[in-house]
Amino acid sequence: MAVAHRACFVAGFLFILLLPGCEARIHKLTLKNETRHTIDLNNFGFYADGTLDVHLHSLRVPETLVDYSKSPVGFSLSRSRVNGVLSYTAEESETCPLTLKKSTNDEPLILFLIDIKKQSVNVTAMGKQDNILIAKEKVEADKGQKKVKRASGEQSKNPDKPTVLPKQAEKRSDDKKSEQIAQNPKAEAVNVPGTFNLSSRNQLTLDLGEIHGTYNFSFRMVFGSEAEGLYSLKFHYCQNREPGIDRAYSFAVEVTEKNPDGYLSAAEIPLSRLYLYMAGVFFTAALVWVYNLMKHSYSVFKIHWLMAALAFTKSTSLVFHSINYYFINTEGHPIEGWAVMYYITHLLKGALLFITLALIGTGWAFVKYILSDKEKKIFMIVIPLQVLSLIPLQVLANVAYIIIESTEEGSSEYYVWKEILFLVDLICCGAILFPVVWSIRHLQEASSTDGKAAMNLEKLKLFRHYYVMIVCYIYFTRIIAILLKITMPFRWQWCYEFLVEVSTLIFFVLTGYKFRPASNNPYLQLPQDEDDVENDEVVTESGALEGISKVKKTSNGRERQKESTL
Repeated sequence: MAVAHRACFVAGFLFILLLPGCEARIHKLTLKNETRHTIDLNNFGFYADGTLDVHLHSLRVPETLVDYSKSPVGFSLSRSRVNGVLSYTAEESETCPLTLKKSTNDEPLILFLIDIKKQSVNVTAMGKQDNILIAKEKVEADKGQKKVKRASGEQSKNPDKPTVLPKQAEKRSDDKKSEQIAQNPKAEAVNVPGTFNLSSRNQLTLDLGEIHGTYNFSFRMVFGSEAEGLYSLKFHYCQNREPGIDRAYSFAVEVTEKNPDGYLSAAEIPLSRLYLYMAGVFFTAALVWVYNLMKHSYSVFKIHWLMAALAFTKSTSLVFHSINYYFINTEGHPIEGWAVMYYITHLLKGALLFITLALIGTGWAFVKYILSDKEKKIFMIVIPLQVLSLIPLQVLANVAYIIIESTEEGSSEYYVWKEILFLVDLICCGAILFPVVWSIRHLQEASSTDGKAAMNLEKLKLFRHYYVMIVCYIYFTRIIAILLKITMPFRWQWCYEFLVEVSTLIFFVLTGYKFRPASNNPYLQLPQDEDDVENDEVVTESGALEGISKVKKTSNGRERQKESTL
């Protein structure tokens, strides 16, 4: 237990350190000396009137070594058919998306090509568009400057005319321009962002600002009713796709995504209510389980109370998860206090789950009373190793989970920790299957060597059912649910979380039913000693002790009851 407490303390401390960097649906990403050719900035499901704000700051790229007309750099915004599948085909994805000239389907695809030399951003909209772009358009050189050059040329030819200084010419030009704007209210000022309907205008040029050798620009996208869907925003540096080329670049970007009802993606909006409802269901199931333990207190083991603690912890974790999503939807980022509580309860729930499954799978909590001395020694070595190995694995899995939640998708660390989480999760799943398989093998050998075959076969059948239950639980929550997530429409992808929670509830209920505290449960029954059975028969047949009662141990080995020997 000391190891578990230290592990929880370390994990909680890491959570507190990592949470300040979590920006939820308001993303801030800074990359320095990056060499990846494609960076996945984010995926988000937009409803009608949803908005996407992108602010690029401090873009620094090699200016002399790269021909950006052939190897462009910029952003792509594409609508996915399903989660993770972009609008362009697999053949097209082998080349840089910024080099596409036309779309092969009607899915919206918007390209932002950054031109360093001309200090502009060329926007190309492909596919069926129902989006509105709000950005600062690139304005041509001021006509007043051309007039200054003409005036200076004429002055050289006609020295009798008074000289007009360039600043005076600019002032006159600005005055003239302000008069034109006053006369025509629809005329746009240079620094005022314009509004462009991409369904009618699929080509335009935006302004690219420069500050001390770094470049910046920003835009806002408003999605129409026909443009709803799951969108992927990516940054591309096409030259690094060529083998052997790793040009370093740096930039900082801030991305804010919002739907009309809040900052959550379309698939995440129902999650707050879903987690709250499921928390109530798990809490009700935990109360029913505690009532059952109190009703059959004569055959209750410590593992039964551990199972009750797991159900209550799961319910509490879901409550904090629901609160966390509520604040993300309203504020755009989680409240640190609620987020810390969620991650701590999530860690405890994961540790309790795998430890409970391991203890049930080995049968140590129930059948240790009938083990021989040799078997007990084996158990004393195997069980602590399994439990102690699960605790650090669960801590590592939860640390990886919180890092993934608090790290931006575009950072390189995000994918490293995502792979670590996947690997550790598989190891934990195998770790809980191993003791079940070991117990099945032990019962198979015991049923063929001793005289208690009937009882051992009953337990063997129960363990086989338990093994099938664990495999089905892993299969549904790790495979079926993921397949459902990538095939469902973007607005129904919350069904993935619903399936995971329902599968967990069914697994908890079946596990509690199989190993419930009851006198007729074969898992909890201890076989009667053969010598006692033989002596019982002899005494009964002789009739010498007729009417005398015999004391017999019950299934839990702790209480005794009287049984007539008639």
